[in-house]
Amino acid sequence: MKGTLAPTEGAGYDLIDSKGGKWEVRSITKGGIYFSPSYMVGSGRSFNTKGFISKLDDLEGYIISDVESFPDIKFWIIEKEEVINWWKKKELGKSTKISRTKILKLLEV
Repeated sequence: MKGTLAPTEGAGYDLIDSKGGKWEVRSITKGGIYFSPSYMVGSGRSFNTKGFISKLDDLEGYIISDVESFPDIKFWIIEKEEVINWWKKKELGKSTKISRTKILKLLEV
């Protein structure tokens, strides 16, 4: 992929690939994973479908790591079209958060 880190912590993405594409990095934990923007996750925050779709429009996709498999960390590069497909098929929860078991099944581990 060869790229660089986003210029700031609040950039809305984590990495820029060698072609200028923006990628978000997410980790699978015991609690699962979410695909919505970080500003929609946490106490007092709420999910907004329009904001989620807008976020996807700006990204090439997600780099997902399974931090629970430490020290042998597995990772996947998922293009945004796959996440959109999961959303349309209602594979993601209402706020895009899904369990560890479900994401590993979707990734066909």
